[in-house]
Amino acid sequence: MTTRVIVSTQDGVADVRLNRPDKMNALDLAMFEGLVETGRALADDRSLRVVVLSGEGRAFSAGLDFASFVALAEGSEGAGRLLRREPGNAANYAQQAASVWTDLLVPVIAAVHGVAFGGGLQIALGADIRFVAPEAQLSVMEVKWGLIPDMTGSQTLRRLVRLDVAKELTFTGRIVSGTEAVVLGLATHVSDDPRGAALGLAREIASRSPDAVRAAKRLLNRAGLVSLEEGLRLEETIQLSLIHSPNQIEAVRANVEKRAPRFADPA
Repeated sequence: MTTRVIVSTQDGVADVRLNRPDKMNALDLAMFEGLVETGRALADDRSLRVVVLSGEGRAFSAGLDFASFVALAEGSEGAGRLLRREPGNAANYAQQAASVWTDLLVPVIAAVHGVAFGGGLQIALGADIRFVAPEAQLSVMEVKWGLIPDMTGSQTLRRLVRLDVAKELTFTGRIVSGTEAVVLGLATHVSDDPRGAALGLAREIASRSPDAVRAAKRLLNRAGLVSLEEGLRLEETIQLSLIHSPNQIEAVRANVEKRAPRFADPA
């Protein structure tokens, strides 16, 4: 696996770090490959409970590497790979660098410091929860290059902020601080230590029933994308699948006995 992305796992929490600090974790082909490969590998780990996604060095990610941008404009072989869509996957390869985190069955928490520009921001928006440093800088920057957000940002941005806000940020590419990002809905919490805060929340989530947490992510990801009737039926179906399951029984017993639960890995 590429060293563009490094992973360490402890007690079910995967600490995933973009690892191109000399380029502020800018996205080149190797970074795209690292993100997609890492996400796919984690999807196969039944012991996984939560993922924390952050960047090494001075930034989360400065977005598309300029050399890669030129290659894309010239229609290089690498660009062709980024635009390739695999059978059964709605996202092309570049989009999967962000969607792979949305599609993971477990919660993903992004920890943003420094800058998260363009594609870097879209990757962070693919997470379920975002901690940002107050002085962090976030931007839907594609308009600067005469482009639109095309790594799932048009979809995730619209679900997180009001339509007029999404349009303003996309039309202008203006930079917002971490503090403003929380006000707008781009981020969940401000923290002077976003990675530390994200790891703390990850450990808390990891202590809950993995079946219930995965089920909740699946249910909430569908909310608003299906009809009310389908949403309510899905809620009922998922709840019935949890009731009397081994981990649900263990959650009850642990609470009654006032002890830490001992959950089994999901099937």
